[in-house]
Amino acid sequence: MGDTQRLTPDEQIRSAREAYENGRDFTVAVEEEFAVLDPETLSLANRFEELQSAAKGTPLEEHLVGELIASEVEVRTGRCDSFAEAAAKIGERRTQLDELAGGLGIALAAVGTHPWSPWQEQRIIDTPHYRANDELLRYVVWRNNTFGLHVHVGIRGADRAIAVCNGLRNYLPELLAVSASSPFVEGVFTHLHSARTEIFTRTFPRCGVPDAYESWRAYEEYVRFLYDTRSIAEHTQIWWSVRPHLAFPTVEIRICDAQPDLEESRSLAALAYALTARIARALDEGEPLLDYPHRLIEENFWRAIRYGLAGELIDLASGDVRPARAHLERLLEWVAPLAEELGAAQYLAVPTANSAERQTAQHEDGATMEEIYAGLVRQGATVRG
Repeated sequence: MGDTQRLTPDEQIRSAREAYENGRDFTVAVEEEFAVLDPETLSLANRFEELQSAAKGTPLEEHLVGELIASEVEVRTGRCDSFAEAAAKIGERRTQLDELAGGLGIALAAVGTHPWSPWQEQRIIDTPHYRANDELLRYVVWRNNTFGLHVHVGIRGADRAIAVCNGLRNYLPELLAVSASSPFVEGVFTHLHSARTEIFTRTFPRCGVPDAYESWRAYEEYVRFLYDTRSIAEHTQIWWSVRPHLAFPTVEIRICDAQPDLEESRSLAALAYALTARIARALDEGEPLLDYPHRLIEENFWRAIRYGLAGELIDLASGDVRPARAHLERLLEWVAPLAEELGAAQYLAVPTANSAERQTAQHEDGATMEEIYAGLVRQGATVRG
């Protein structure tokens, strides 16, 4: 990943545009966030710095980073030239992290929220970036004890990257629905399938479903406005659920809950990757793309938060209401030929039940949230693949 934090805003924006114009299509990188846990109580444990120190001098060092709180750790695949390479790296990074954590007596889990640990007991890590966000956001950032999966896809051309982001806006509800893994938080069964999304996207500024932009210049004007009005101090304070990144020439999809299961993590990343590439291909070939107003996408966005893959989504073209799985199946059909071409098709699938559905079913059968989470921790710590 690039580092543009030392550049002025003008230099950063010019550099970003040049990077997109000279970028490569369909490279991919995946970032996964894990809860750092006490192995006995399975409560969040502020031990990130121990993991960071233990990673020094190992192959994981450059791929392990902090993510806001000391009870969270992120691992990154790094840029991959193909999805097959990324899929292998997702498993490799999980193996490396599991071995590192195991040596320190730390447990791990990849679920959108922790079911019971209080946010008041989590410590923000001491870096300039997170100190600045703490000072700016206060309660909003303190409250954000959430865990996600992000996918970066390389897109060549600045205007094209903006158009791809515009296209992806329409499919954020489907991506969220299939990824939902967080029905529990603060000791409560929330009845939401993605409590993480409600916490993060409904409290942070410049978050959730973004506006559509006519061109790179229009997006650049928005970014300049934010800098000029001192609304942001750095570009990463634009927290949209899909965004053109300004540090390197990728479209970043940020909507998904973390995944406890390795194969589901790969499948979700494959869908995000193939969908992004399919939208880019449609733009190149002049194929009409969806373009719905923010207010309509938000209706499906809420349905995905509340009911996930078990609910219904609206066909915004016809107004028909269909099962979320039917929307996902139709989406897979649309991306399948290009996914095959790009080597991602073998990872695509409509799950029988995603993590939120499985957790909800266990809860309805009488399992406690502690019992449910313990099962997820074991899945997260057992690397398969």
